[in-house]
This record gives sequence, structure tokens and C-alpha cells, in this order.
Amino acid sequence: MQLSQLSAIKTFMNNNIIGLLGEFIIFQASVFTHISRLRHRFSEIIIQMKRIGFDSILLISVTSAFTGFVTAVQASYQTSGYIPENLIGVLVGKATMIELAPVLTGLVLAGRVGASIAAEIGTMKVSEQIDALETMAIDPVDYIYLPRILAGIIMLPILTIFSNVISIFAAFFLSVFRYNVNAFSFFTNMRDFFLPSDLWGGLIKAVFFGFIITSIGCFAGSKAHGGAEGVGKVTTLTVVYSSIGILIMDFIVAALLFGGYQ
Repeated sequence: MQLSQLSAIKTFMNNNIIGLLGEFIIFQASVFTHISRLRHRFSEIIIQMKRIGFDSILLISVTSAFTGFVTAVQASYQTSGYIPENLIGVLVGKATMIELAPVLTGLVLAGRVGASIAAEIGTMKVSEQIDALETMAIDPVDYIYLPRILAGIIMLPILTIFSNVISIFAAFFLSVFRYNVNAFSFFTNMRDFFLPSDLWGGLIKAVFFGFIITSIGCFAGSKAHGGAEGVGKVTTLTVVYSSIGILIMDFIVAALLFGGYQ
């Protein structure tokens, strides 16, 4: 009896996950079929870019600064006795641009932006505001979902560049004043070992992260039901699934871009 119950539960979960994934794909397809209506939603896209980008600057600044500090400390500790200290800048630059800046920016914004989008749309859903828009012949896809998703795709790479700058200069400050690294050699060696793929790889990741965060937030919010409790659930699920999606996509992009190196 117990085995049959477990089998039934497993079958239900698998079907539910597959169905939910199918709904998500259909949702994204419907969003991008409205891409031709962008010219009518330009002002809304700017508003969402401000909410995602400008309103996140302080949070990203603090996160990036301490990321740079930690990177400098770890680079100095782990390479002590093996690699000259004047190469710390190389390690900091590559680690920050390829991995730390895009991933940490994505995870931070999954909590701030993803949760905010899911809560906002979820509240509109349970309070029937979305239904009211449809009765007024306003399509929620191009009025609500599309501007948020495009704003995320645009702003995540910009915030990642900002994070790169803050993290590298924070690491530079600590390396020079704490570990007596030569200020000139820090950036000179970083420049000498820099590859364009280091920067572009991180920015490509950021584009996908922006899409993941905003699309999951919009989709989860559109599925909200059950009042305030339902909004709370979709908000939590958005953060969880966005974080998982970011880590999975980080591996996929890294394997495709850098997996060929031996």
C-alpha cells in the first residue's frame, strides 16, 4: 500500500513539473510574440529599467565592494608561496569578470527584483486587477510582462559592469594597503593577461540571468491564487527557482564558452 502511494505521488509530481515547464515555455513564447508592440511600451520599459537598475545601485555597491575585499584576501592567502603577489590583480580580474560579478549580482537581484516582480504581479492577479485590464482590452502580456523581462535583460549586464568596477577597485585598495602589492603592477598585469572573453563571458551570463529572474517572477506572479498566502508562496518560489536557474545557466554558459580549454 505504501509503495503504491509513493508511486502515485511520484507520478503526480513528475506530471506536475512537466506541465508547469510546458506552461512556462508557452508563457515565454506568448511574451516574445508581442515584441512588435515595444514601441507602445517604451515609457514602461524605462520605468522598469529604473526600478531594476538605478534602485539596485546601493545594494550592488555594498555587495560588490565586500566581494572585492574577500577576493583579495582569498587570492593573497591561497597563492602565498606559489604565485608572486603582483599577480593578485590577474586573479582578481578574471575571477570577478568571469564568475563573481555576474553570479552574485544575479543572486542578489533574484532576491530583490525577482521577489518584487512576483509579489507585484501576484497581488494584481489575486485582486483581479489583471482581469480588469483584459476587460479594458489591455493585454497584460505586453503591458506588464514584456517591459519587465526586457528591462531585466538590459539592466543585468549594466549592473554586472558596475559590479566589476566596484569589486576590482575594492580588491585593489585592500591589496595595496594591506598586502603591499605594487599599485602599478596590479593593473598592468591585469591588462597584460586580460582576454576579451573574460568580460564578454560574464556579460553573456548576465543577459541570461536577467531573463531568468524577470521571466520566472512574471510567470510565478501570474499563477498566484489564494490571497495573501498565495502571493507569499509565489514570491518564495520565485527566489528559489531563480537562484537555481542562475546556477544551472552559469554552468551551461561556462561549459560552452570556457569548457574547451585544457
